[in-house]
Amino acid sequence: MTPGPGFSEQSPWRRVWGRFVRHRRGYISLWLFAVVFVLSMGAELLANNRPLLVHYAQHWYFPLWNNYPETAFGGDFATNADYTDPYVIAKIREHGWLLRAPIPFSYDTIDYYNPAPNPAAPTARHWLGTDDRGRDVAARLIYGFRLSVLFGFALTAIGMVVGMLAGAIQGYFGGKVDLFFQRFIEVWGSLPELYLLIIFASIFEPSVGLLLILLSLFGWIGLSDYVRAEFLKGRNLDYVRAARALGVSNPRIMWRHLLPNAMTPVITFLPFRVSGAILALTSLDFLGLGVPPSTPSLGELLAQGKNNIDAWWLSLSTFAVLVGTLMLLIFIGEALRAAFDTRKM
Repeated sequence: MTPGPGFSEQSPWRRVWGRFVRHRRGYISLWLFAVVFVLSMGAELLANNRPLLVHYAQHWYFPLWNNYPETAFGGDFATNADYTDPYVIAKIREHGWLLRAPIPFSYDTIDYYNPAPNPAAPTARHWLGTDDRGRDVAARLIYGFRLSVLFGFALTAIGMVVGMLAGAIQGYFGGKVDLFFQRFIEVWGSLPELYLLIIFASIFEPSVGLLLILLSLFGWIGLSDYVRAEFLKGRNLDYVRAARALGVSNPRIMWRHLLPNAMTPVITFLPFRVSGAILALTSLDFLGLGVPPSTPSLGELLAQGKNNIDAWWLSLSTFAVLVGTLMLLIFIGEALRAAFDTRKM
C-alpha cells in the first residue's frame, strides 16, 4: 500500500508513529482504551432496562426507541410497559420472544424485584451488585465511565484551544503583551477554584455543562506556558524573520510556521490532561459538588462506598475502573512523550 501525501517512508509523522508502536506498553494501552471507550459509547446496547427487540403475536417492536403500552403485550394497563416486571416478561413470552441487553438494567433503573436488601452483593442477576438505592452497579459504571471520558475530552479540548491561543499571543508578540498576560495569569490562577465551585454550586443547579464551564476557566493556564515558551523560542528564527520580511501576516506566520513546532508539548501532555480532568470530575462528585445525584458518576459510587463500608463491591469495582482508566492514559502519555523525543530514532 502506497503511503499518502505527507506520510511517506521518511516523513516525521511516520517516524513518530514508529517510535510509538515500539513502545509496547503505550501501544497496547491505546488499543485497550479505544476498545473500552467504543464499547461504552454503545452503553444503551450493553445495559438497558428496555429490550432491544420484541417479537410478539407476529409483530415486531423496538422498545429501545419507542414506547409501547402494556396492553400491546396482553397486559392490563395502558401505561408504558415496565420491562423489569416479571408479569410483562411472562406475557411477552406467551406469544413471542424478546432480545435483552447483556445487563437488563439502565443506570437509573431501580430493581424492585430483587429479593436481597440494598445495597445487594454481586449475584447472577446483578454482576457487580446494587447500590444503596437498588440500581445496578455494572450499568452505572459503564455509563459513568462514558460520562467521565467524554467530560475529560471536552475539558481538554477547551483548555487546549484557549491555552494555545493565549500562549501563542504571549510568545509571538512578547514585550508589553507578554507582560500583561503574565500578570493576568498570575492573578487569575490565584483565585480559589474550589471555593468558586462551592459558591456556584449553591447558586445554580448542578449540571455537567456548568461544571465544564467552571473548570474550563482555569484549565488552560498550565498549557499556555508551554506554548508561550515554544513561540518565544521560535519567533526570532531565520525562517520566521524571512517570512515577516516577505510581508506574510502575523496570523499566518503563527499558524503555518510556529504552531506546528509548538504542538509537540501539547500532544504529549494530552493524555495526562484527560486523566487530570477525569480525576477532577470524580473528586468533585465524591464531595457532592459535581453532577446531579441522578447522573451516573464514578465519584458518586465512591461516596456510596464510603457511606456503606460493608458493601465492598461499590468501592472495589469503582476503584478498579478509575485506576485502570488512569493507568491506560498515563501509559499512552508516556508512549507519546517517547515518540516525540527526537533523540530516539
